[in-house]
Amino acid sequence: MTQAYTQETRQLGDAPGRSGSRIGRLLDRFRDDRGIWRRGLVLAAIAILLALVMIFHADIPNRVGNLGSLLETFLPWLGLALPVLLVLGLVRRSASAVLALVLPVAVWLNLFGGLMFSDKSGSGGELTVVTHNVNAENADPTGTAEDVAGSGADVVALEELTGDAVPTYERALAGTYRYHTVQGTVGLWSKYPLSGTKPVDIKLGWTRALRTTVATPRGEVGVYVAHLPSVRVKFNAGFTAGQRDASAEALGQAISRERLRKVILLGDLNGTMNDRALAPVTAQMRSAQGAAGDGFGFSWPASFPMARIDQIMVRGVDPVAAWALPKTGSDHLPLAASVDY
Repeated sequence: MTQAYTQETRQLGDAPGRSGSRIGRLLDRFRDDRGIWRRGLVLAAIAILLALVMIFHADIPNRVGNLGSLLETFLPWLGLALPVLLVLGLVRRSASAVLALVLPVAVWLNLFGGLMFSDKSGSGGELTVVTHNVNAENADPTGTAEDVAGSGADVVALEELTGDAVPTYERALAGTYRYHTVQGTVGLWSKYPLSGTKPVDIKLGWTRALRTTVATPRGEVGVYVAHLPSVRVKFNAGFTAGQRDASAEALGQAISRERLRKVILLGDLNGTMNDRALAPVTAQMRSAQGAAGDGFGFSWPASFPMARIDQIMVRGVDPVAAWALPKTGSDHLPLAASVDY
């Protein structure tokens, strides 16, 4: 009798190969679900397409509305699609959709993982520089100038200066910076003497770029300040960047002719390092943020930064650290970098 009772209990309560735990039961459900690979094929296709877009972003043509440059401006944000696709894949209980996500995750990490998860910034630096688009409509230029001067930078570049605001910036910065120059709508303030200052023609018809020599204690450094034309996203014209692209070409040519070995470019380039249209500049210089910054270092818009269109770039000097400064009265964040030279 005892033997019969034991056998019957085993048959009713213990199914062979089944786990009594919650995780085990969940795995059993997936193992018995024969549609797990057939469901979510559209999600899997989207994940693969996303990976291909990130891999071949440089091959997306600019002929139609500068679509390639528009994509490259906001390329890191494609990563937001990854957790969304993961959740949808889990909701659909689709092994195909979840497995397909491995490819875009790997591509995104390859492109941006170094920016997100590595600490490249150091301490010290022999020269500290700042660039800031102060915004022509800035209601508090004095406060903005004081904020920038308070950064402790040795050299400060300002863009989008208006004729009415220039005297305000000059007065506010005079106590910290003995030397300065204003060319058109861009200016440079320095603790060290300037020489060889001249406007740089970036094919606009008015001055939005300059070049000067800063006589630092360690030797001469060629410093460029530039504000490339703005770009717009229009429904009927796409990403209108033709004038910006022509100015980038002119700026790149000017920098390529620079006689000094040590060169720093400060300014609002209205484009990111990923944007192929800036290649005439980016191909011959290093990004301080990319070399020695933490994270993406987004600078615009200041209220919710989504892209780094302001840049500090170098040639012949070594970036030590790069960072964004606190918000001022502008719609851009000021950017800073320290370098050894």
